[in-house]
Amino acid sequence: MLDYSRSDWKSRADALTFRGQAFIDGKFVDAQSGKTFDSINPATGEILTAVAEGDAADIDLAVAAGRRAFEDGRWSRMAPGDRKAVLLRLAELIRANLEEMALLDSLDMGKLVTDAATIDAPGSAHFFQWYAEAIDKVYDEVAPTGPGDLALVSRVPLGVVGAVTPWNFPLDMATWKAAAALAAGNSVVLKPAEQSPLSALRLAELAAEAGVPDGVFNVVPGHGATAGRALGLHMDVDCLAFTGSTAIGKMFMQYSGQSNLKQVWPETGGKSPNLVFADCEDLDAAADMAAFGIFFNQGEVCSANSRLYVERSIKDAFVEKMVARATATQPGDPLDPASKMGAIVDEKQTQGIMGFIEAGKQTSNLVAGGERVSVDGKGCFVQPTIFDDVRHDDPLARDEIFGPVLSIIPFDSEEEAVTMANDSIYGLAASVWTDNLSRACRVSERLHVGTVSVNTVDALSAQTPFGGMKQSGFGRDLSLHSLEKYTALKTTWIKYKS
Repeated sequence: MLDYSRSDWKSRADALTFRGQAFIDGKFVDAQSGKTFDSINPATGEILTAVAEGDAADIDLAVAAGRRAFEDGRWSRMAPGDRKAVLLRLAELIRANLEEMALLDSLDMGKLVTDAATIDAPGSAHFFQWYAEAIDKVYDEVAPTGPGDLALVSRVPLGVVGAVTPWNFPLDMATWKAAAALAAGNSVVLKPAEQSPLSALRLAELAAEAGVPDGVFNVVPGHGATAGRALGLHMDVDCLAFTGSTAIGKMFMQYSGQSNLKQVWPETGGKSPNLVFADCEDLDAAADMAAFGIFFNQGEVCSANSRLYVERSIKDAFVEKMVARATATQPGDPLDPASKMGAIVDEKQTQGIMGFIEAGKQTSNLVAGGERVSVDGKGCFVQPTIFDDVRHDDPLARDEIFGPVLSIIPFDSEEEAVTMANDSIYGLAASVWTDNLSRACRVSERLHVGTVSVNTVDALSAQTPFGGMKQSGFGRDLSLHSLEKYTALKTTWIKYKS
């Protein structure tokens, strides 16, 4: 696969069959309304397929199917070892269909197929396997009581979990929600982003092939204002996990209060700071990772390191390194292994990014990129863009752009760097570059974020929780802690004759 050429990937893409119907109660079905919307390849503007436009009626069917499956115990009361075996089979099926899953995400939202094939799809298989292995290794508790009393504390599945996922990592984000929720014994109703629903629909088909019972994993594509809202307001959804913008996360919190007080776990926006101190010995490594932290996946990453704070004594030299890396990271055909960056997800997002760039040209020093480009005369592509000497109160440094736009801001002291890094409504992630261990620990302790990566960027694994603070939300994906949000603590107190 790693030796595939552009023509190899294109021929495989041409041979794909797309699933566009909703997946409810174990089968593919049209939307109740009969409506569809087009899935469009942002790299070419071509229509991939028509997708069922689910709305409240389809969400009702999916939730009802999930509730039936949960109540009759076909999954929720399945023996842990049996549930584990099913999810392990699903992980292997993802690996067996790796090329297809990678192509679906690349075609649907513009990411590099090589990234999807080496990071996203294998990662999804790994996360399903990891949570499958955890199923029979998480124990309940016996509380300390006096003679004649036995108090059992159990973690029990909640019931029907709604999941609303974003378009930037379609398969990964569906997996982050579904793997943990299913491992805990819940039924799931997934509403993927309308810009990128294809891999989620194929995942549902693979889940059924692996042995996930009918009704346990349902996928309803549709728009946020209809299908997403219906899921958020549904009176029979017990929990809703969301990744997306802060504004929409707040709406789901409101939906909970307007309906049944369902648990809502939001992972929302980010504007992650990257602090580079002069005592960092390997500035080339810092520059390499700083470029990766903002240009990977076209900058369409919630935890993208979009604010780069550089100590003033090394700032000019570091800017030169960043400009060189931006120049070498130009967008190209996502199906070409030689391409360094893919397409922006759609025209709306492209125009939004360009709006920030045009405004930034009036307030800051543009040192790299700054233009929309085409590939073979088509597509939604934006050059890697760097602004230097950005004011800390400029929208470039304050707002989540969600594109390949980096703001560089100098600092003169550790205190100033930490203060500026924390001066944000977001608190998802941060990076620190220093070879002073005391500084690394001291600065990490003071940064108000969910993850601090020291001498790297955006560190994550199945073993560690991912999520933020402040208006980046309080939901946590990954790690065993993720199981907590899809379960409830239940006490069973037994009195007996001692």
